[in-house]
Amino acid sequence: MYKSVMLCLLFLGSLSKTYSQLTVDKHFSDHMVLQREQPITLSGNALPEALVRVEFGVIHLQTSADSNGHWSLVLPSQKAQNTPASLVIRTEKEQIELKDVLVGDVWLLIGQSNMEFELQKESHYEQEKNKLQQPLLRFYNPSFAGKYIYNRHFKDSVLNRLTPELFYSDVDWQVSDSTSAPSMSAVGYYFARRIIAEEEIPVGLIHLAIGGAPLESFISVEALASDPGFSKKVRGNWLYNDALPDWIRERGRQNVGKRFIYADQFGPNHGYRPGFAYTSGIKGLKNYPIRGILWYQGESNAQEVDRVMEYNDLQKLMVSQFRTLWKQPELPFYYAQLSSIDTVRYKGQLWPLFRNEQRLFLNSTENTGMAVTSDIGAQHDVHPRDKKTVGERLSRWALRDVYHHDIIVSGPLVSKVEYRGNQLMIHFDSVGKGLTFEGDRLVGFYLDGKPVKARIKGRIVVIHVKEKPTEVAYGFASFSKGNLTNKEGLPASSFILKVQ
Repeated sequence: MYKSVMLCLLFLGSLSKTYSQLTVDKHFSDHMVLQREQPITLSGNALPEALVRVEFGVIHLQTSADSNGHWSLVLPSQKAQNTPASLVIRTEKEQIELKDVLVGDVWLLIGQSNMEFELQKESHYEQEKNKLQQPLLRFYNPSFAGKYIYNRHFKDSVLNRLTPELFYSDVDWQVSDSTSAPSMSAVGYYFARRIIAEEEIPVGLIHLAIGGAPLESFISVEALASDPGFSKKVRGNWLYNDALPDWIRERGRQNVGKRFIYADQFGPNHGYRPGFAYTSGIKGLKNYPIRGILWYQGESNAQEVDRVMEYNDLQKLMVSQFRTLWKQPELPFYYAQLSSIDTVRYKGQLWPLFRNEQRLFLNSTENTGMAVTSDIGAQHDVHPRDKKTVGERLSRWALRDVYHHDIIVSGPLVSKVEYRGNQLMIHFDSVGKGLTFEGDRLVGFYLDGKPVKARIKGRIVVIHVKEKPTEVAYGFASFSKGNLTNKEGLPASSFILKVQ
């Protein structure tokens, strides 16, 4: 009898603990950065009908949980705050205190392995490792199920995490220091460091990149299904859907093709499955405002012509969905153009065409910026180690467009080509103080696929011709050797253009 009573008491005690636990959404923790100048929705659970109070500096708010215990309220917009404060959430019997909270700008980092690439592996890390203690720089850096598992089947421990709730590990925000920063995205770190140096405001980085992930994973299934051009990407088992990149389906079959735990009409769950990164990570951030997005992706979508030629429209769909999700129609979106690589050890034959499509995206979609990286590629490595240059080039776009600095954001970007008599005259935007080149002579220009001599004349490039060519190109090779820059030292984007 005594044992039965004790078991009942323990059971009731566990129920009480379960239903009385005060919670807040998982993205809120000690050391976080809240987005300045935007209202922020806080929500969580408490006892049904409980009065919930929130305090943050001079802000005092309260609300009541509903009959299911859910509560929600909105913090008003605030200016940047470099001095840490505590965010306190309390009911009559419980309290959550989130300490060391700052208010600044939050940037979302997404893409695949070159965005994921860790700071400690980056080529400038030895010079940087004594500068990692940066109290205004904060990271939200979860791991994901299947990280660093390549061409083999997932074990049960990984298969069990392939749900939207468990795919990204639960983590807290971290302050940049010698312990936290080495495993952070190198691109994100150098981007944020430059913003902090110039603006002296807190910067928070939310990192959700997935090594190898295709663009399709970052768009919701609903958005793909409702788009006439892309609905075929969410028909049937994704592992055998030839509307998706070949390589990602091959890797998916290696990881979950023989055995899986979670699946539906679209096939087994996996980080590469269409919509999965969106559902698992991005969608849950809709109440956590951000300042903008950094995107480094494309390698997995650049190995078949059909995938290359649809990429811009697919990326537009993704950007549109992000801007709708956060209710920011002008949300900045800055991306890294694919780098250079030889085709001896990697299937990079279509990278020149892909880079050209990325260049065109810049002009077709507002509030975007592109960092050229073809000059810092690794000849036989899909992961160039110089991420400092990438992060700092991305930061130039933010410094001009978000923070209103008067700077040149890019190297020369071709604007038009004129054919006059025996000359081609190639005009550029983003010339800055003028065109120049590194090395002994200007190289990288092609007419109808053949290399030609070119020279700089003022703010244009001139090529002498005997007859009108069909097309002109610059740096149009998998491993680009073009050396045109502006006098600010920023490289020209590769391109290919028809001669009118």
